Amino acid sequence: MFTLKRKTAGEAVFDIVNNLVMLCICFITLYPIWYVLINAFNDGNDAMMGGIYWWPREFSLENFEAVFQSPGIMLAMAITVAKTVIGVAVHVLFTATVAYALSRRNLIGGKLYILLGTITMFFNGGLIPTFLLNRDLHLLDNFLVYIIPVMFSFFDLIIFMTFFREIPEGLEEAAWIDGANDWSILFRIVLPISMPVVATIALFHGVYQWNDYFAGIIYINNPDLQPIQTYLFRVVAQSSSTQMMVAVQGSSVTKSVTSQSIKLATMVVTTLPIVFVYPFLQRYFVKGMMIGSIKG
Repeated sequence: MFTLKRKTAGEAVFDIVNNLVMLCICFITLYPIWYVLINAFNDGNDAMMGGIYWWPREFSLENFEAVFQSPGIMLAMAITVAKTVIGVAVHVLFTATVAYALSRRNLIGGKLYILLGTITMFFNGGLIPTFLLNRDLHLLDNFLVYIIPVMFSFFDLIIFMTFFREIPEGLEEAAWIDGANDWSILFRIVLPISMPVVATIALFHGVYQWNDYFAGIIYINNPDLQPIQTYLFRVVAQSSSTQMMVAVQGSSVTKSVTSQSIKLATMVVTTLPIVFVYPFLQRYFVKGMMIGSIKG
């Protein structure tokens, strides 16, 4: 029979203070997002008067209508989705393959490779040499500039390698006995039971790919190849309503649209998709897929 242990006065006070502190942290973290959301759904001219803190004062969808009628935004969204999906797939497969090789303790020169890779985490060539390298690789104004330069990360490799080393050696030995080679073991055994770390790396790199605007500014001059975040950067960079009306030329909803309301609506449009992806990957974060995979 179980008995509940009563909390002491000190433990009760600690719980109350801890909960209050966590609530404050949650509020500080979430309120800016809520503030952007309610102002994006508010009439632009009315929002300029201020005083909107909790709910839209004059609900309006004109800001979003102007955003979606802006020339190029849907193409920019398609480019972002494509580079995120392709970039995540290539990054995870390439990094996992290298990590699996380096996780083998009998790999000749493995420690040297890890040492060289660790150095790259702290030192790099800088922006200008990187730009010159991408230029010589003919990646300027090329969709592959979003994929190839970031297809490998040594930091992600360390995460993969640490997880792979926790896999019981008996699994691989049994596969070797059955005639499997390294590629079969990696893709048919190691990766399927490593979904927690695969999902984590996929989420990390997916958020990076979705939020990256710098590559579009530095390496892309063709407006048809710019991602949505570069588009957002250029929208935010415009400071006057007159300039903003040029950006939404052809839209019939301009009387209640301001530069600030367009910025907020664009932020919402570009942020929500990646936020909605997280719940679908969260279930993979819990370990436990190794239970019953090998007999003791």
